[in-house]
Amino acid sequence: MPKNTTYQARLPDASGHIPYDAGEDAVWRDLLARQLPAVRRHMASAYLDGLARLALPADRVAQCAEVSATLRAATGWRVEPVPALIPFGRFFALLADQAFPAASFIRRREHFDYIEEPDIFHEIFGHTPLLTDPRFAAFSQAIGRAGLAADKADYAWLIRLYWFTIEFGLIREGGAIKGLGSGLASSVAELDWATSGKPELRPFDVLDILRTPYRIDILQPVYFVIGDLDELFAAAGRDLLADVAQARKLGLHAPKFPAKAAG
Repeated sequence: MPKNTTYQARLPDASGHIPYDAGEDAVWRDLLARQLPAVRRHMASAYLDGLARLALPADRVAQCAEVSATLRAATGWRVEPVPALIPFGRFFALLADQAFPAASFIRRREHFDYIEEPDIFHEIFGHTPLLTDPRFAAFSQAIGRAGLAADKADYAWLIRLYWFTIEFGLIREGGAIKGLGSGLASSVAELDWATSGKPELRPFDVLDILRTPYRIDILQPVYFVIGDLDELFAAAGRDLLADVAQARKLGLHAPKFPAKAAG
């Protein structure tokens, strides 16, 4: 996540409604229309089933309150509107409390194709469909609970597990590689690339993931593939802080990407 942003949080009123304007609604409409064909081709059935359950509006920005109503009925989760940038401590605390922190603004037209910080389209369209699945929801909560118990020095290690599963995880389905993570669902370029057969694909392994560096501003050179969501559910029962301690002893893998240029 970037260290600063030009975007401001959109605050809900007393009823939980966020007053998006017509231009913002149009950005949501156009993002959804662009993304749906790729999602239907390349995303996993668990994501698509969740997207159908949510029945997101096609012509306006989805409201956190209405998405929360569906999530509560399915898994007990809710969506909590937040600013674009929140501390890791608050992020983990919300996940542990079955609350997904959703940046409440939507991107401007000049950032239509790529925005470095997460916006409401990424948060709702990308993340919330899988939070209707109890297995994925339990895994997300487990990362939050581990983060609450972790030292700050462990945050960068633990967040790699989030990155390579919840954001950019892949799953093997019917002999094909399908997208699972929210960063794939909300990005046409990344979803096409991840399922193209060109990047390196590794089997899901918690220690391997914790030791794998990443950059947020490039297409990932490495993705991890799970066999089914039960693997994530099983991982939710692990002692993730013990895994982090073991990963720290073993050290990071050499990165598969060039260092980011300064400037």
